[in-house]
Amino acid sequence: MVSRSTPPRIVPAPDPVDPDLEPFLSEPFAAAWAASGPAADAAANPARGRLLGRLAASRAASAPMSTSRLRRLDKMPLAAGVSLRRLYAAPDDRPLRPGEPQRACLIELQPGATWPGPDRRHHREWLVLRGRVRLGDEWLEVRDFHVAPAGVAEGSLATEEGALIFLRESVQPGATERATFTVRDADAGWPDFAPGIRRRVLWQRAGQAALLYQADPGASVPRHTHGHDEECLMVQGELFLDDILLQEGDYQLAPAGTGHGITETDTGVVIYAHGDLDLKFVG
Repeated sequence: MVSRSTPPRIVPAPDPVDPDLEPFLSEPFAAAWAASGPAADAAANPARGRLLGRLAASRAASAPMSTSRLRRLDKMPLAAGVSLRRLYAAPDDRPLRPGEPQRACLIELQPGATWPGPDRRHHREWLVLRGRVRLGDEWLEVRDFHVAPAGVAEGSLATEEGALIFLRESVQPGATERATFTVRDADAGWPDFAPGIRRRVLWQRAGQAALLYQADPGASVPRHTHGHDEECLMVQGELFLDDILLQEGDYQLAPAGTGHGITETDTGVVIYAHGDLDLKFVG
């Protein structure tokens, strides 16, 4: 028999709790659910039930999303001094959803490293997150954005000081673009989008777009749905997407047909996003 003074054992639910929340269901927090008598049982169990219910609801809401934490991603070597962290890869056993990328990853180059670059079959978007890199004959600085259409070779990558680059590869049906282009951070500006939020359109086609958002502390976006897959890469700061906190380097893909009820920041953020050009707000 277990004494009533012993904290109850927390049994994992069939649908596992998010690993970031699991520590709150173990000691010393589990002791808060200890019962010392019938009155305590009546007071403690409803609270524990509400907590577990809230966690289960949060887990269900986030289940369709694909979230990658930078600190948990393994580095895969590509060449001497070059490594890849995979943020997302589309499965091969189904058609791509509207706006779904073929692959999204982080490429890290150590000082002096070079890399021939990815397969040229796909539409490619590059965003420099750290350092300075030469792509072909063109030098890219922090937050410079570069697009190369499928089939167009832009040359190899090289860096003198080291660099971290976001790379998104996708299929663009019916695309006729044949030229690369670059959006320079120093020249692009930050057009107003909403109170406390500015938005830079980097690329757009057929209702989808690549975007940079800059938001002030306390800014938020109303509840919205996604007509295309929506990707968010945290370039700077922290952002809540519903109950999931994204920090610098984290990435989330929300499939077409899903939505976000909460999109807000306490710190202020810079976010790379790829999804609907015009957000679909709901009441």
